[in-house]
Amino acid sequence: MAEIPAAAVKRLLTKHGSELRTSGTAVELAVAAAEEYVARLAQEASASAQRDKRKTIMDDDIKKARQVVG
Repeated sequence: MAEIPAAAVKRLLTKHGSELRTSGTAVELAVAAAEEYVARLAQEASASAQRDKRKTIMDDDIKKARQVVG
């Protein structure tokens, strides 16, 4: 089951896709891709916080993770 709401992803696809219509399957694939990206981002940010001996992910951890993950 998806954790990121499909409606939010569909709005983003419509907003940034020249307002073209989006198929249900395309939305499902985009949701899966977004969830994978956020999971990788969280893993990298968590590793960054742990390297700095913290239990809290900070904004700098996310910034560093974005550089690594893309």
